[in-house]
Amino acid sequence: MNRKHGIDILKQAGYKYTGKREDILHYFEEQDGYRTAKDLLSELRKTYNTISFDTIYRNLHLFVQLDILEETELEGEKHFRIKCVSDHHHHFICRTCGLTKEVHACPMQQVGEELTNFAIENHKFEIYGTCPACIQSQA
Repeated sequence: MNRKHGIDILKQAGYKYTGKREDILHYFEEQDGYRTAKDLLSELRKTYNTISFDTIYRNLHLFVQLDILEETELEGEKHFRIKCVSDHHHHFICRTCGLTKEVHACPMQQVGEELTNFAIENHKFEIYGTCPACIQSQA
């Protein structure tokens, strides 16, 4: 997804367009992986020096609700990224830097075989670890 598509979804859902909301989406559009609200706050304070955590969290949760952003939890803290719109895939997420790599293998066929007679509605599969760059910097 890109920022323009996210703004279109926002407007279609009846929410107001603001420069801050576009800047939030621009931030995530430029990132390669999951980022925290704290990361976003640091970036936006360069332009909006009085922006609050409340404003950040309210918009992050709105964007997740509208399926513009994805969220995951790492080390007890929520992390966010722009929603993927490509083919079905899952993610490897580096616990150190947040880098995200698409993984195209999906375990759902095997899971479906084990859960016969169950109605599976959706799934999310994430792999956590350390990326090559972080492994090298830790060595």
